[in-house]
Amino acid sequence: MTEERMQLIKNGLSDLEPEKMNIEDEGHLHVGHAGAKSGGHFKLFIVSKLFKNMSQIDRHKLIYKTLQDLMKTEIHALSITAKSPDEL
Repeated sequence: MTEERMQLIKNGLSDLEPEKMNIEDEGHLHVGHAGAKSGGHFKLFIVSKLFKNMSQIDRHKLIYKTLQDLMKTEIHALSITAKSPDEL
């Protein structure tokens, strides 16, 4: 189930034209947590030229908006690091 969820996240974020993206499953850190049953816990690192001149808050908002349907079903928690290429 986790691999499928991570693929859904990758597919959902493809509209942001990521140059780099890494998704880690952090579900093992939340075993026994009530929310762990309704969706996964993930750590996202993403680099996109679309983030240039955007604040971190706006980047996060864009990612959450892009993944809004998955946030209701497949994702319980998402830790985000979002960069533009010039910040690497």
